Amino acid sequence: MQSVSSLLLGWYDQHKRTLPWRGLRDPYAIWVSETMLQQTRVETVLSYYPRFIQAFPTVQALADAPLDDVLKLWEGLGYYRRAQNLHKGAQQVVKDYHGALPRSVTELMKIHGIGDYTAGAIASIAYGLPVPAVDGNVIRVVSRLRGIRENVGIPSVKRALTADAAALVPLERPGDFNQALMDLGSAICTPSTPDCVACPLMHCCDACREGDAELLPVLPRKNPPREIDYDLLLIRSGSRVLVHQRTETLLQGLWIFPMLEEHHAPSALPAAVKRRLGLKTEKAVFLDDARHVFTHQVWQMKIYLLDTACDAAPDGWRFVTVQELAALPMPTAVMKARKAIGDLLQD
Repeated sequence: MQSVSSLLLGWYDQHKRTLPWRGLRDPYAIWVSETMLQQTRVETVLSYYPRFIQAFPTVQALADAPLDDVLKLWEGLGYYRRAQNLHKGAQQVVKDYHGALPRSVTELMKIHGIGDYTAGAIASIAYGLPVPAVDGNVIRVVSRLRGIRENVGIPSVKRALTADAAALVPLERPGDFNQALMDLGSAICTPSTPDCVACPLMHCCDACREGDAELLPVLPRKNPPREIDYDLLLIRSGSRVLVHQRTETLLQGLWIFPMLEEHHAPSALPAAVKRRLGLKTEKAVFLDDARHVFTHQVWQMKIYLLDTACDAAPDGWRFVTVQELAALPMPTAVMKARKAIGDLLQD
């Protein structure tokens, strides 16, 4: 274990990435960065993190901000539940911990949206506690290092792997060690083409010795995402367009246009809108196709423009101007539609 930590930290000191959150001991900044990095590439986060920290430099500032403002700054980053959890967690920290993130993993995990990985990252990086931070990169590195050839989705296997990861964390520089494991998994111990020759741990690694590194970890089989057809409707009233704020779990809190499941003939859309929203509209004009892939769903969308003479929006909906539309947080899934209606309203 000493050999692993000394080899990896030596490699990290020479090859660590320069990132805006690296070298910080501010637990709030680390919390934000680690939340953004979940299921998102570092290159993408680099443009979001500075703006977010500038807008909300402290836990108190984030807790006090309207959720719409938080979601607007998160717009395009995806997995919006993370932003909602961060916002709700900040309010909890202000209420229950006087605005300061607690110092123990157990207490950190009581905060809304903080799981074992994020708690481990904050505790080790900000507070220097010798605890693991086990994400996908770390699972891959440790499963190869230790030669774990069972499905890591099995709870008992995951617990054993986490215990192995915890045993590797040194008392000195635990935060750097955890970040080094993440960097190693990102740069060298990659999923399908690990560069074992360049790895500082090659002589300690079971998978390198056995020659099956590219086969590990053994992951649970994923179901393919379900494809759903939608008609996305841009219902225009003069110089305004109809939108509403989603309450469903997926994209909760974001603003979208009316959507009808399944594709309809354009001639059938005014009657469908009348049944769904109570609005009388003119004929539907097809504008474009759009497609968006979520983790478990794929939206196949046809975008239509419909005009209405109604000034009043149905309950739960709003007609907004192009300027108001630009200020609302909207998901990437409807960005093509937003641009299309923005151009039409501007004209």
